[in-house]
Amino acid sequence: MPRLLPLLLLLLLLGTRQAADAKPRPAGRVVAEFNKGWKFLLGDEAQAKEAAFNDAGWRQLTLPHDWSIEGKFDEKNPAKPEGGGLPTGIGWYRKTFTLPATKDKRVYIEFDGVYQHSDVWVNGHLLGHRPNGYISFRYDLTPHLRPAGQPNVLAVRVDNSAQPNSRWYSGSGIYRNVRLVTTNAVAVDHWGTFVTTPRISAAAATVAVQTQIRNTAGGQAPVNLQTVVLDAQGKEVARQFTQNIRLTDSTTRVAQSLSLSNPQLWSTTRPYLYRVQTTVLRGKKAIDSYETPLGVRTAVFGPQGFLLNGQVLRIQGVNQHHDLGSLGAAFNVRAAERQLEILRAMGCNAIRMSHNPPAPELLDLCDRMGFLVMDEAFDMWQKKKNGKDYHLDFKQWHRRDLEDMVLRDRNHPSVFMWSIGNEIREQFDSTGTRLARELTATVKRLDSTRPVTSALTEQEPDKNFISQAGVLDVLSFNYKHAEYPKLPQRFPGQIFLATETAAAFETRGHYDMPSDSVRVWPLDGKTKLTTGNPDFTASSYDNARPYWGATHEAAWGAIKQNPHLTGTFVWSGFDYLGEPLPYPWPAHSSYFGIIDLAGFPKDAYYLYQSEWTTQPVLRLLPHWNWQSGQTVDVWAYYNQADEVELFLNGKSLGTKKKAPNDLHVFWRVPYAPGTLQAVSRKAGQTVLTRTISTAGPAAKIELTADRSKLQADGKDLSFLTVRVLDAAGNLVPAAANLVKFAVSGPGFVAGVDNGYQASLEPFKADSRKAYNGMCLAIIQTTEKGGTITIQATADGLAPATVTLKSN
Repeated sequence: MPRLLPLLLLLLLLGTRQAADAKPRPAGRVVAEFNKGWKFLLGDEAQAKEAAFNDAGWRQLTLPHDWSIEGKFDEKNPAKPEGGGLPTGIGWYRKTFTLPATKDKRVYIEFDGVYQHSDVWVNGHLLGHRPNGYISFRYDLTPHLRPAGQPNVLAVRVDNSAQPNSRWYSGSGIYRNVRLVTTNAVAVDHWGTFVTTPRISAAAATVAVQTQIRNTAGGQAPVNLQTVVLDAQGKEVARQFTQNIRLTDSTTRVAQSLSLSNPQLWSTTRPYLYRVQTTVLRGKKAIDSYETPLGVRTAVFGPQGFLLNGQVLRIQGVNQHHDLGSLGAAFNVRAAERQLEILRAMGCNAIRMSHNPPAPELLDLCDRMGFLVMDEAFDMWQKKKNGKDYHLDFKQWHRRDLEDMVLRDRNHPSVFMWSIGNEIREQFDSTGTRLARELTATVKRLDSTRPVTSALTEQEPDKNFISQAGVLDVLSFNYKHAEYPKLPQRFPGQIFLATETAAAFETRGHYDMPSDSVRVWPLDGKTKLTTGNPDFTASSYDNARPYWGATHEAAWGAIKQNPHLTGTFVWSGFDYLGEPLPYPWPAHSSYFGIIDLAGFPKDAYYLYQSEWTTQPVLRLLPHWNWQSGQTVDVWAYYNQADEVELFLNGKSLGTKKKAPNDLHVFWRVPYAPGTLQAVSRKAGQTVLTRTISTAGPAAKIELTADRSKLQADGKDLSFLTVRVLDAAGNLVPAAANLVKFAVSGPGFVAGVDNGYQASLEPFKADSRKAYNGMCLAIIQTTEKGGTITIQATADGLAPATVTLKSN
């Protein structure tokens, strides 16, 4: 026994070290970011696929990259205003790299997304073609690599020239991350694990793990498989060891079952995450290590509604397109995280990815932050919505693309259901029945643990051939909220979800009166908009909508009054580039967002916050700069209170209470300059007070950063909000000053914006006009640490400065 003590102590120390290390060391697998050192050419060059091609004159850049967002707005660009009015075309990317000895290794290149029609070569050898711009894919480089130390050349041709191919802004290029993955000849396959929790109780959870091992070595020597579950602190909490697994010459699937004691559950309010570490061993030697996220949770639809971990949860969701405003489609983790933070503060708990698979890091964020995700595959099947869209590739590629989406995303606890399509035109003929059955079967074959839906528009059962397929677990409908009460009778025994609601038009800071008169722009699908505002704005009073849509209040009211709807996904969370309804050019981004393109909340944000959160809310609108003698509609959104009293220059204008179906209160007030004040009360006690004062001439700039401590990784961002103020510190509601940004230190301006949907100012610039008193600058770090100082200046205004620290 004394001789065993040193060995036992060593094992104990090693175990402690492993448990404390949040990132277990890889065994035989190297995952390397492959974003740096690329060269780019906008244009077509047939010889660029050849390794010997001279690319010395090409632009150098780091991925992700969207070349469209760098271009100029032009109505004549082939993507049209519906596609954002930005250039598309053909582009080439090349990267030269060397590798160490790769004998008995496999080397793969992984792309998270290339828009679109990508062809990839290595050393002149064509690896493959993928038409879908939103799908992730990989290629095996191994057979075509040169000996260690010799240069290899990767070439990627991206063809986004066939236009129009999208109903919104797509971006162009290698706009998501790229990785180089090196493994041994025997390793866990691409997306090779599937982790589920078939049984969960307070005392224990069963963790079922399926692991697919790929064997490219040619032999069938046995391997061992070790699976370990680590908790959020990196401590081992479960282990399973399977010995003597006989491999086939291609892939072998291994099933394991582990028991997790006293499991911590993943939820939208406490998104607890475990990690599953899978290790392949040859004897006692680890030859591969692979990690999978694990969230222990139940998510089911039933007669009571949607239940998360056995508790009814109303889905309070929004639809999100993939662009990041002035950053375009080029994915950035911090920009996506900021969007989710703003949505979380509004009370949002779910995201519908419209209408395509997202960047995988966005799902990582949703896992970590506690958002439910409807993962959606297609915007069209065989029938087109645009002449050059995915319908041309659907027949050949839909099965592969759908399989890849499910395989990639099925381990994310945030993903609680799959959608096989959005407003698919086949719902109106019998092909919809056949295709719905085929697509649903494809999903269920790979993941039977989540429900499948499709966002439908037809609410008459005999006219909807997709619902007639009888394979959708949840019937999801877009718009037509007046028909909600009829759904249980039309589709008896079914479960319902509203996948798109509202679609109301709003421009931040603009108000059209009377506020209780709704503008329907356009009146129908055949009539062009002849009314509207000459400055291409829409009212932030929530009183403008398209003929098929609804105001935010009408749409949310319908959800509240129809409890058989398990929840809603509002169209949309953020404004997005493209689809600039109801206006023609120069409008080029949507008006549908609850939040504008710059990330500034519109007034409807506070409607949802007052309904979707328990935090006290009191939003007073509009601004208080009007013409003498004008009658102004004053609104208040509020919660956690019984009433709101309004004061103008200290004089009470009366107390208002919401009727049972009301979502705001309002007063008609003869304008007089001064101070407008709202006071909310509960049982006679003041809850909140809000004040708006008449602003004088613009006098100074206020500059605030959402984060002042950044990472010097060349990716991190700080979002700087500019507010143009008068001498007393009031926002000047009509200010349109040109604000210039000067940056010193290891950072640069990555984008600018002001949220105005018809602005033709470039996003890639060091200046921006304020719109309704506000604009935005996005500061990006370099890979050098230090202090970054940003000064904002405008003619005639006192400047402002902020300092950021990049570590």
